[in-house]
Formats: sequence, C-alpha cells, structure tokens
Amino acid sequence: MKKLVALTILSVLVLSCGTPKTVQESRKVLKGYWSLDNITYSEKGTFNVKLLNDTSKECFEGTTWRFIPNNHTGIYTVDNPNCPSGDRNFIFDIQEMNPESGLYDFLLKPTDEKRKSENNVGFRLRLAQLTDNSMRWEQTVSLDGKPFTITMNFSKINE
Repeated sequence: MKKLVALTILSVLVLSCGTPKTVQESRKVLKGYWSLDNITYSEKGTFNVKLLNDTSKECFEGTTWRFIPNNHTGIYTVDNPNCPSGDRNFIFDIQEMNPESGLYDFLLKPTDEKRKSENNVGFRLRLAQLTDNSMRWEQTVSLDGKPFTITMNFSKINE
C-alpha cells in the first residue's frame, strides 16, 4: 500500500512538471514558415527602433521566419536591398502563461549556425495571439519613462 501511494505521488509530480498541453499545441501551430508582415508602435510618431538588436522596422517588415519547435531553433531572412540582408539564426522557447498578463511569454535568443550566442542576450516577448494563420508578438519597452509597445504581426506561409 505504501508503495502504491508513493508511486501515485511520484506520477503526479512527474506529470505536473511536464510541458503544458497548450504550450505543446502552440509549438505545433508555430512550426513552419511565417512572414513578418508589419510592425506597429503604441505611440504615434517616427522612432528609430533597432529590433532584436539587429536592424530597423523597415528591414524587418517582409522577413521570412522558420520555426523548428522540436529542437527550439529557427532562422529568419532579411531580403531587402536597402538593409543588411541574409539569414539570422535563433533559439526560442514558449513559456507558460504569465498570470499577470494572461499571455504566453516567447523567449528568443539570436545565435550563430551552431546555436552559440555571441553575447548571451535574449528577448522576452509576449505571444499575444497564435492561430493556424496568424501570430502576434508584443514587446513593451520604456520610452521617456512610459511603456511603449512594439507589435509584430505575422502570417503563415503555406508550404
């Protein structure tokens, strides 16, 4: 009887530590190719924002992204003649829902081809919306001491 109780408790602990079903489902939806269609700001005006410590809004719009959830890697391609073009590698993770915002946290860290980070800097974004055809990320930063939200809207590319 004691062994049965201990085994039951152990099973509950192991199952409770696993990845939540909604996160697993989100990874399945995320898998594949996406287009970053547009980027908007919560405030009106012209801003010189360098997204993901990489490049400008104008260079990011129209980029193609590939997510490979089984090994948490991806690549995005900047293909704009007026920008530093080419492929950029990253690793990512979708984390459980943030109880404060009710949204999922999306962690993204730029890397080289071998998944090594040059400066070990990553970015926390909110996965505000994810469907089979669209995705929205939000990142809130501070501008003049006030919250400033950057919204990135993606659409799924049919393979």
